[in-house]
Amino acid sequence: MPVVSTAEQDRKARAVPHDLSDELLIDAEVDDIPAPATPLKAGWLLVVSLVLIALNLRPALSSLGPVLKEIIADTGLSAGGASLLTTAPVVCLGLFGVLAPRISRRLGTERAVLALLLVLAAGTALRGLGTPPALLLGAVLAGAGIGVTNVLLPGIVKRDFPDKAPLMTGVYTMALCAGAALAAGATLPITQAAGGSWAAALAFWAVPAVIAALVWLTQIPPRQGPAAHAGFTVRGLWSDPLAWQVTLFMGLQSSLAYSVFGWLAPILRDRGIDGVAAGIMVSVSIMVQVAAALVAPSLATRGRDQRLAAVLCMAFSLVGFLGCIFAPLGTIWLWIVLLGIGQGAAFAVALTLVVLRTPDAHVAAHLSSMSQGVGYTLASGGPLLIGLLHDWTGGWAAAGFFVLAIGTAAGIAGVGAGRARLVAARAVAR
Repeated sequence: MPVVSTAEQDRKARAVPHDLSDELLIDAEVDDIPAPATPLKAGWLLVVSLVLIALNLRPALSSLGPVLKEIIADTGLSAGGASLLTTAPVVCLGLFGVLAPRISRRLGTERAVLALLLVLAAGTALRGLGTPPALLLGAVLAGAGIGVTNVLLPGIVKRDFPDKAPLMTGVYTMALCAGAALAAGATLPITQAAGGSWAAALAFWAVPAVIAALVWLTQIPPRQGPAAHAGFTVRGLWSDPLAWQVTLFMGLQSSLAYSVFGWLAPILRDRGIDGVAAGIMVSVSIMVQVAAALVAPSLATRGRDQRLAAVLCMAFSLVGFLGCIFAPLGTIWLWIVLLGIGQGAAFAVALTLVVLRTPDAHVAAHLSSMSQGVGYTLASGGPLLIGLLHDWTGGWAAAGFFVLAIGTAAGIAGVGAGRARLVAARAVAR
């Protein structure tokens, strides 16, 4: 294996892809997922289908927080027990996401997406029973559906819109954030409209998932045998320190993001903010992430490396989150906006690092799988521990210091991942 000089590594690592938005769509490009033999026409109905699917990939996660106080009061769960409901789907994002290649090979990509949409709808509807076991099982099913679809959907976008990938990337990202924001802001009003039934409000989000599945039926191709393909394996990735730094940055910044989904609304409500207003604040913070996510990759790739970008993202996220916990309520909107900017930029920078730290698409696909699989599993600890800390202390101060520790660790990982280097891994044909 030829030795590559440090100077050559620096040159390659600083070489930004001509179209970074297109290169970011590698999550589903796992080398052993065969493309359909007859790609479907990328028409307006496909665009509508993809937007509807993306809209449904976050409501199961962001709808719980606004009614968590009611769930605790009605079911008798402790804050620690309730944190399992916020943690379970995040764990499933990592655990089930790695199964996407196998599921896609067995069912075909389009049929796999359809099946997982139905699993997501079933898990979301199951929460309507309102019992702790049903809530937990529903969270697991919803997380499984989201985890696999998360991996498959970007690859479909890249495959069917090769000349419009940047535009569709923006549309896809905006739909993800819009779905999360809509659920965060509307769940409590739906609860009130349903006579105070938070279970009905949580189950309501199964309806758009079923609609998305029905529309997606139009995209199912005729059954064909699997395509012959060589396949690649990647060696050296899991023992590479830089790969682990990228993975830790992905996981730790995601831990803050899912802590916001699960606990920001209860934090605001405990500080005296009306429940509907708290849901709207979470919704606004998520919508701010859209603009930040769209501009962050371009800004992050203008310098020699991405160390400063990673640190700034985490600084904004930390200041915003801690401001929501400790700052005077009269300034709350400032912290809500700062939190949205930091988290939207952090997620985009995390995806950008996957591309910039890898020498080719095969290694990038495997680093994406590693960073999301391990990262989301790691991220699940954030919501869980915040709930436990609140349970043990009866307040949010300890959770604030825990958030500070997560953000600091993410910044340190970002400094390592942001260096202009390439992972010491290579793709080898099977």
